[in-house]
Amino acid sequence: MSNLNNVKMVVQAVPKRKPATRKAHGAKARGARPYHHGNLREQLLAATEALILERGVDGFALREVARRAGVSPAAPAHHFGDARGLLSELALQGFQEFGDDLAAADARGGNNPAKRLNEQGLAYVAFAMKRPARFTLMFRHDVCDMSYRDLATVGNRAFRVLEGAIRAAKGLEPEGDMTPDAWGMLLATWSMVHGFAHLALGGEFNYAAMASGGKDVIGQSFLPLMLAHLPKG
Repeated sequence: MSNLNNVKMVVQAVPKRKPATRKAHGAKARGARPYHHGNLREQLLAATEALILERGVDGFALREVARRAGVSPAAPAHHFGDARGLLSELALQGFQEFGDDLAAADARGGNNPAKRLNEQGLAYVAFAMKRPARFTLMFRHDVCDMSYRDLATVGNRAFRVLEGAIRAAKGLEPEGDMTPDAWGMLLATWSMVHGFAHLALGGEFNYAAMASGGKDVIGQSFLPLMLAHLPKG
């Protein structure tokens, strides 16, 4: 009997656990992390970029991004308003980096308009290969809101870097109207480089590249060959 009493005393000495609330139990069951974890904004952007890289822009789904970030589908609204806001923020960050790369390339060209355009072309394609998800998203006005924050301004800044080199090639002042001929040169240059970037991202050069020594020749050989045919001022 004394042994049974001892057991009874031990059992009574164990503190009772508080029952888990339904909210906590639900969060645990879902494996979700707290809504207010500090770097949620960055995690959502990283998850969006990764998802676009895997599925393309048209495969984007806010619910899947939230799942990867470990939050509820409603959580992204706190930072971006909606799915369009999230995509627009990623495009904004892309254009900021893109503009910086183009400006640095333009500076490497010095006072030579042809070299400026060549350096910009190299930087343009390099950015596309480095940031393929952002690159494809940045030019999708159907899914991005151009009135979002500074998106239009930042995007125009990148465009003006190209325009500046075209103006120099055509002997135009930095400000003022562009001539039809200058516009033609700008559009031809942009189309060639942008098209090359998309073809490279789509793997269209892979077969020829492997026959010529490997994928590295796409940037090292194919791109310079194409840039040599940029319109001359």
